[in-house]
Amino acid sequence: MTRLGWSILGIILLAVAGFASLLSFDGAERTRRAVATQAAPPPVAEAPPASTGALTLPVAGYDRADLRDNWGDPRDGGARAHTGIDLMAPAGTPVVAAAPGRVEKLFLSNAGGTTLYQRSPDRRWTYYYAHLAGYAPGIAEGQRVRAGQTLGYVGDSGNAGAGNYHLHFGVTRTTPDQRWYQGQAIDPYPLLARAARSR
Repeated sequence: MTRLGWSILGIILLAVAGFASLLSFDGAERTRRAVATQAAPPPVAEAPPASTGALTLPVAGYDRADLRDNWGDPRDGGARAHTGIDLMAPAGTPVVAAAPGRVEKLFLSNAGGTTLYQRSPDRRWTYYYAHLAGYAPGIAEGQRVRAGQTLGYVGDSGNAGAGNYHLHFGVTRTTPDQRWYQGQAIDPYPLLARAARSR
């Protein structure tokens, strides 16, 4: 074979080797991308830590079968999303602590009306009770409460609308140093769907 023939054969072999390596790289890259883009499993609502125990339904006598998951429903004409669950009940029905903890804040707001924020003993969860008609006698900031203890009463305060009696209940995951109004709201429905009924 002539020098020119060997040169052409060498070029062909280099081209074939380069093309093969590109195919191998492309296949590996496609495999890497496929693994990286596999759908992650859907998020699971986190249960409160063991220190808080199981949640209690926060409206006395409420039946789990009546729970409706309205997390994320549009509010204010779609300007915001609902970050809690509404438990419809007659006016004056006792609202009870969903878990043990401490009353962190009693607060009156335009949106929530008469509200109460309760913190878990490890300060990693906040429970929010809104649209109350009022607080139970003796309820005060800093007070320790047990699960099922009456905190207030179902009402229609704030932006609930006159006669739209219900408890807006929210759950927020926090860090111990965060304030009562901070943290990440999570859907309380899965937590309440397995909660114990209060008497």
